[in-house]
Amino acid sequence: MSTVGQGRRRVGMFGGAFDPPHAAHVALARAAIEQLGLDELRVLPTGQAWHKARDLSAGAHRLAMAHLAFGEVPRAVVDERELRRPGPTYTVDTLRELQREFPGAELVLVIGADQAEALHSWRESADIPSLATIAIAERTRPAEAPVPFNATHIPGGRWAPVELAPMPVSATAVRQKVAAGEGIAHLVPEGVARYIAQHLLYQPT
Repeated sequence: MSTVGQGRRRVGMFGGAFDPPHAAHVALARAAIEQLGLDELRVLPTGQAWHKARDLSAGAHRLAMAHLAFGEVPRAVVDERELRRPGPTYTVDTLRELQREFPGAELVLVIGADQAEALHSWRESADIPSLATIAIAERTRPAEAPVPFNATHIPGGRWAPVELAPMPVSATAVRQKVAAGEGIAHLVPEGVARYIAQHLLYQPT
């Protein structure tokens, strides 16, 4: 396992659909900033996600909810570049942009264990560990996963754990509860819950 280096500016990248951002997303952002000593965490709502089978909510809605969810997290910065980028969104492209913008900084890619296991399927995945230390949060591993997660297969060995208490919440569950007319106040930040209600998001069609 690689630990995050000392003495260099540390910039994290935390991407996702954030459709909607929920309590576990915010908890992970806070944990990553604290445990990894990040000077800044870039929160990036994805644009055209190549790996998503469903259509995402409009980028403007997801961006607004991200600002509401992460706006009070110290050192978290909502970054809309992937929403502005034409075509499919790839993590490797964003990491290269951040590398140019923060020369000499150590980049840290914050992902869940399920994402880490799928890393080999990402575009130019072999280059990602050379661009960033991969910080893996075990909490996001699916409950039905058949075997324990083993990060030793991460190319280059540059990874670090992020510890997070179990939080049984997912964006899918939030959308389903909204569609069923159930409350979500305990699952998402207060501002996000209000935004969903005001804009009638996730209503059954």
